[in-house]
Amino acid sequence: MQTTLVVLLIIDAIALITLVILQSGKSAGLSGAISGGAEQLFGKQKARGLDLFLHRGTIVTGVILFILTFLLAYVLQ
Repeated sequence: MQTTLVVLLIIDAIALITLVILQSGKSAGLSGAISGGAEQLFGKQKARGLDLFLHRGTIVTGVILFILTFLLAYVLQ
């Protein structure tokens, strides 16, 4: 059980890293980080197509990583 959870955790971590790297940047440099951060925070820019898939995939793999980490901690106790 412990080995299975560790393997799943590693696979999920690699998938999460890959999804984050594949996402396109939402801001254009420093000025975009200052002014564009509010637009991204309040949802004025909607993700479409591949960006939407990557965004949702990142959320799902992040939640799975969170759950697997807690399950592994529970199993190790």
